[in-house]
Amino acid sequence: MAKARFSRFDGSPGCAVEAAVSLICGKWKGVVLWYLLDEGTLRFSELRRRIGGVTQRMLTNQLRELEVDGLIHREVHAEVPPRVEYSLTALGRELTPVLMALKTWGDAHLDLFGPSGTPAEPREGGAAGQA
Repeated sequence: MAKARFSRFDGSPGCAVEAAVSLICGKWKGVVLWYLLDEGTLRFSELRRRIGGVTQRMLTNQLRELEVDGLIHREVHAEVPPRVEYSLTALGRELTPVLMALKTWGDAHLDLFGPSGTPAEPREGGAAGQA
């Protein structure tokens, strides 16, 4: 079952950001979008191999949500066994500058994360340390 979406986008400050983030929030959605942007069309197994650490069920759910939201296209080829490919839609490709900005920011701030990808200890004078 798909997760509950935000219930109101009434023009209050930040609601456009809330709406945009609601489409790409999810543990693996940003990574899926990145690989599809970077490599074009990919099969389910190719996505799963590239991402690593994601379960089949979780990846399936994230792909379904991205498809329902119109960000990716799912193409089923009538073959045995069935071949399913995923690619970005025009709407999904509009996220290119957002994904590129996230990658640039992530590359510049990798030191915020520990070796396993978990958040490291906060830095002195960081935003979290400011009152």
